[in-house]
Amino acid sequence: MVEKFVLESDYIELIKLLKVMGLCETGGMAKMAVSEGRVTVDGAVELRKRCKITRGRKVAFDGKIIEVE
Repeated sequence: MVEKFVLESDYIELIKLLKVMGLCETGGMAKMAVSEGRVTVDGAVELRKRCKITRGRKVAFDGKIIEVE
């Protein structure tokens, strides 16, 4: 399942994106998912919780894909 996220600034931090898109209920849950290696950015596992996600990137978590525009 692919969802779109329209970026209104230069970037959004990875954990904030997971929260805003409703994939994680809390920031703590988002941090845990990232630290456990369950999140990928452009196909590679991303372990940096505050990774800056910019336009054109794809974030995948729990069977869902977010395309950032």
